[in-house]
Formats: sequence, C-alpha cells, structure tokens
Amino acid sequence: MSAHIRNLLLAATVLAAGTATAVASDLPAKQRAKAVAPAPVVEAFNPWMLRVRAIAVMPTDSAGLYTGGSRLVGSSVGISDMVMPEVDVSYFFTKNIAVEAICCVTPHKVKGTGGLAGYGEIGKTLLFPPTVLAQYHFTDLGAFKPYVGVGVNYTHYFMRGSGPNYSGFKLKDSWGVAGQIGFDYMLDKNWGINFDIKKIMMEPDGSVTLNPSTAVTAKVKINPWIIGTGVTYKF
Repeated sequence: MSAHIRNLLLAATVLAAGTATAVASDLPAKQRAKAVAPAPVVEAFNPWMLRVRAIAVMPTDSAGLYTGGSRLVGSSVGISDMVMPEVDVSYFFTKNIAVEAICCVTPHKVKGTGGLAGYGEIGKTLLFPPTVLAQYHFTDLGAFKPYVGVGVNYTHYFMRGSGPNYSGFKLKDSWGVAGQIGFDYMLDKNWGINFDIKKIMMEPDGSVTLNPSTAVTAKVKINPWIIGTGVTYKF
C-alpha cells in the first residue's frame, strides 16, 4: 500500500471519529443520560416478618375421668374460650419457605360437666403454648399471599388454684402437633393484613381431689382452634 493511500485512510478515520463525537454532543440531554444510565438496583431480600393479632382460643374440650381405677361414666370437663393478643415472628429462608414462632399466655377456667356439673368450677390455669411451624407461602397471586404450615407445640400449665369443692388441681405439660392455614394481603411492600387459623393438639394428663377425699385422674383433650386476625409488617 502506497504512502499516499495510507494517509488518505488515516485522514478518513480521524474525520469519522470527529463526526461521531459531534453527533453525540448534539443529542438531547435526556437521550445522553439514558444511554449511560446505571443498571437498576435490585432490592435486597429481607427475611423477617412480624405479625400482631387478636386471637380467639376455642378449646374442643373433653376428658376421660377416673377414680379408684374406674371411669366416671357421663362426666367430663368444659374449658372456657378466651380472646387475647398474640405476637408472632416469621423468618423466610426463601420467598416461599419460612418458619413461624408464636407465643402468648391465655387464662382458662375448667369446670365439671355431666355428673360433675353440680360441683362447680374445678380450677383455673394459664396456658403458655410456644409453637413453631414450618410454612409454605404462595407468592404468585399478587398482593394476596396464602400459606399453610405444620409444626410442634409445647404447652406449660400454670395452675391458679382449685374450685371450692376441689383441691390439688394439676395439669402436666404436654407436646402436640400444630397445623395452620392463613393469608396475608399486602397493602404495600411493608404493611398488610392477616387472617390465620390454627389447630393445636393439647392433651395433658390431669389430677384433682373432689373434697373431701375422692382422687380423680384425667386425660384432658383441650385441642383448641385458634382463629386470629391482625396486622403484618414485612421488614
């Protein structure tokens, strides 16, 4: 290639570069900004969720009662319903898989039914039932986010005394399975409303003395439904 041709090619390259620069400088400011706009920032995934609910604790109560080795046929127990506040915390391993821990303390009255109805209240107790559930959350329905859960419950019973015709009322701590269905409806990325139903298996062994000296043992089936509604906050 001759020196003359090389010089012509070099001049053409310089001219083209200058023209491209001039054209770019003539573009509107918005177009230039768009051309160099940074990549969108992906919002960090926060795994924590908090709920505050009002719950109704409704035992499906019954009991097998025994004295002197014989069953008290036609006698059972009734346990009062209760409405209480509840707080739970959820941790999301993924957007679908989470674990939820719930806790509250609920007071209940226990009374005799059937053949024991005339003896009045057996006693009072506080239920402390910490429960942990593994959950699956459905995330493809927009703001409506239903979930299901299954887990384990441990309940400790704080005894608060016996009725006037009884003494020594006791319930032993119990373990049981818990199940759950519910949904969150998110109003924005942080706040939502929640509706939740749980079934917890609580079947403690119990004992009491019917004054003056009739010892009664029991296998109590509390097994409450817990229905709640409240506020969700997603961090």
